[in-house]
Amino acid sequence: MLQSPGHYPARPVRIVEPFGAGGGVDVIARAVGQKLSELWDQPVTVENHPGAGSTAAPALVAKSPPDGYTLLVNSSAQAYGAAFLKNLPYDPLKDFIPVAPLTSQPYVLVTGQSSGITAVAELVAAAKAKPGKLLFGSPGIGTGSHLGAERFNLAAGIKAVHVPAPPSDGIAGTIASTVAGQTAYLIARIPLATAHIRGGKLRALGVTSKRRSPLLPEVPTIAETGIADFDYPIWYGVWVRAGTPQQVVDQLGKDIARALATPDLRDWLAKHGASPMSMTQLQFARFVKSESETAAHIFKNCCDLVSTSQ
Repeated sequence: MLQSPGHYPARPVRIVEPFGAGGGVDVIARAVGQKLSELWDQPVTVENHPGAGSTAAPALVAKSPPDGYTLLVNSSAQAYGAAFLKNLPYDPLKDFIPVAPLTSQPYVLVTGQSSGITAVAELVAAAKAKPGKLLFGSPGIGTGSHLGAERFNLAAGIKAVHVPAPPSDGIAGTIASTVAGQTAYLIARIPLATAHIRGGKLRALGVTSKRRSPLLPEVPTIAETGIADFDYPIWYGVWVRAGTPQQVVDQLGKDIARALATPDLRDWLAKHGASPMSMTQLQFARFVKSESETAAHIFKNCCDLVSTSQ
């Protein structure tokens, strides 16, 4: 068995994630956690702490000992939160150290079959015909889905109204609203929308990455449909509380990279439409800061947001 050099970790490690069992963050956290457990010969447990607008888990990690034994695995929402979430019990940038990226994958822009919209150009035309009237859904303010839709609206030059789902509904409720025609469109993770697309309840208009997704190879990228250079993947990463010793941060980063490099995990990720990301700890820290700045720019230019952690 491969052994991690040094003395970390000398005891079990816990991974905390904010979106609940079965979600994208939970799935990737468990897959990577299993590999780290094998690498370290230590138990690695994943705890789901949804709630408070997906800020309960970061709040917990922000109060944990800064020793590297409590990890936060989160989506790009961790970086976006610094741009718009107010009254948080923590600072998304200052209270955490970005350790390592995990994977990235595209979202898919979908509309309900009942909408009659069959292409991105038709959606844009419908929105421009009735500025500020078309509704789009998301699991909540500041989620990756919400930011992606706002980014699409900005790139397409349209104005639409955001309808965030109640906290108890999440992405499932958001998708149901679009299927029912209560909202015109949304941007969702591909694995969560695939069954509805295959079942004829949702129509896939475009994927948000530069390249087509192997999970939906017949669906064009949004850039291919005429929204030039559009590129908006969801990404996942690992953070620890600020103050964690640099030696532990460096060790964690190296071991996460080793876990992601194992052939069986890479195969598993590919089957889920995800691509491993490779950055040094410093590069990832700069990336997180840049993503936060991009989110702030999008919200400044597309919507007047005043949000809380509720």
